[in-house]
Amino acid sequence: MNVLEKIAWGAGGLLLGTAGKAILTSRDAKKVYTHCTAAVLRGRDCIMETGDAIRENCGDIYADAEDINHARYADAEKQKVQEAEAILAAYKEKEAEA
Repeated sequence: MNVLEKIAWGAGGLLLGTAGKAILTSRDAKKVYTHCTAAVLRGRDCIMETGDAIRENCGDIYADAEDINHARYADAEKQKVQEAEAILAAYKEKEAEA
């Protein structure tokens, strides 16, 4: 590569960099950045609302699961009491027969 080509590439890079800076700092570019930022904020709000709904649903599910478990434990306890009463009644009958 000769000296003139190197100078041409350097000048081209400088021109491109200067033009790029001018484009990126222009009023139109600022509007684009503003609209993109607004879209990101709307997306964040949507995600936060979805997260809140999920948290509420998880709370409801947890409460329902606790109710189900309490009912199961109560039924199991009731069944144990009935079995114990049946065993006791059978024992008393055997004692009465003897």
